[in-house]
Amino acid sequence: MTTNDWSVPETDVFERIRTVLDAGSEAVLATVVAVEGSAYRRPGAKMLVDPAGGGAGSITAGCLEDEVRELAADVLAAGEPRTETWDLTGDDDVWGMGVGCNGVITVLLEPLTESYRTVAAARERGEDVGVAAVVGGDLPLGARAVYRPGRGFDADGDGGEDDLPAWLREAVADPLDRLLERGASETVTLEGEEGTVEVFLDAVTAPPELVVFGAGHDTGPVVELATLVDFRVTVVTFRGGRAGRDRYPRADEVVSAAPRDVATLREWDDDTYAVVMTHNFVDDRLTLAELLETPVAYVGLMGPEKRFREMREALAEEGVELTPADLERVYTPIGLNLGGDTPYRIAYSIVAELLAVANDRTPDHLGRSRGPIHDRVDVSTD
Repeated sequence: MTTNDWSVPETDVFERIRTVLDAGSEAVLATVVAVEGSAYRRPGAKMLVDPAGGGAGSITAGCLEDEVRELAADVLAAGEPRTETWDLTGDDDVWGMGVGCNGVITVLLEPLTESYRTVAAARERGEDVGVAAVVGGDLPLGARAVYRPGRGFDADGDGGEDDLPAWLREAVADPLDRLLERGASETVTLEGEEGTVEVFLDAVTAPPELVVFGAGHDTGPVVELATLVDFRVTVVTFRGGRAGRDRYPRADEVVSAAPRDVATLREWDDDTYAVVMTHNFVDDRLTLAELLETPVAYVGLMGPEKRFREMREALAEEGVELTPADLERVYTPIGLNLGGDTPYRIAYSIVAELLAVANDRTPDHLGRSRGPIHDRVDVSTD
């Protein structure tokens, strides 16, 4: 691992973690475990650093990456984890440089070992997984256990028992469930038999799934941009449409099917999103009808409002009436009103809408918002 890919999607960071583990190479995993005030990224942000100073991912907008790389070399040399806290709220000569951070950031740096393989493998399979890791107090720094919703704590990936005492695992199980539901991570302080323990509860959630229906030239930019913001993307083409991986190199899967097969094409859930852009009225209509029989959270339909009215009329003639609940899931014309009509500008508007829906946001200018940009999470362990 010698390439510097600091701005890659989180999915690529986890793929790099797996590659390092498979190769038996050395690396340091840096994870933001606490933030006070404003920061570019929230707890859970990760950065991988190799012995040569290369790596992948970022934990700030560039405020700390050089510092982290230097500390990573010390961590590798010592073979032991450490935490480091940076106070970027002051205006002294070191940090008063307008670097865009204005908070107190604590980072856990640890040698990447086989104990993390369980986490990387679960995310790759599309499973959510929680990690409870000691970051301070009276237990060994870096001691951890892996938690699976509905299954509890598992072995940490090397065939052994996890490193946390039973009372601590019991205390953090419910908070981990709540954090996994929110897709958020946080550090909590607990009192137990061994004394005071600070534990970082890391919700490592699987990326949302996006299925793009269509084979036109405008599908490529949507697929590309969606993968860059950590959607796992499947492309579905109809009627012999070109379904080659070479055309969609960043897609996770490319398949050819018929509109009537949509409902049985895969397992659909409410963390799956669909974009219908075949530009064929019949195919779009059939696909829409099939998708509304699934629990997908979002169906984005390309085309003007008049086209959708005609589609509803055609469906009604077939005995298919769209309910108010159906209409809440259908977004057409697809995308946010960002202006522009080139393929990439259209794709930006579509992916921006996908992000807003996936993150339960109402799009607006951040300058008009009040309060923090990122949700604050209050995790009670009582």
